[in-house]
Amino acid sequence: MKHILIIEDEILIQQSLKKLFERRGLRVDVSASGKTAIDMILSTDYDRIICDLMLQDISGFDVIEESKKRFSAQEIGQKFVIMTAYNSPQVLSRANSYQCKLLNKPFDNLEEALRLMTE
Repeated sequence: MKHILIIEDEILIQQSLKKLFERRGLRVDVSASGKTAIDMILSTDYDRIICDLMLQDISGFDVIEESKKRFSAQEIGQKFVIMTAYNSPQVLSRANSYQCKLLNKPFDNLEEALRLMTE
């Protein structure tokens, strides 16, 4: 069973994604705080980490940087999916530098977004 971490400070989005993934048989942890999520990442094995870019306390890129304490650059590229409503050239470039998948919010196609988040 895949184990997923959702880092999202918009509770409605967080809980909706959690329910959708659980219905697909996945194990899901959630965090609204980037700092709390870092502790979770450093102490728990996740198959996928879905991280909002703009959190209340720190950015999703800060979460990724702290994750380098545990994961190689290749592992980060495989594990992380960044969600953002801010798809500027700078954001796209930085996401590409981590080789992470990037999803724009709101999702154009929910099923496609869910597939991308879990593959």
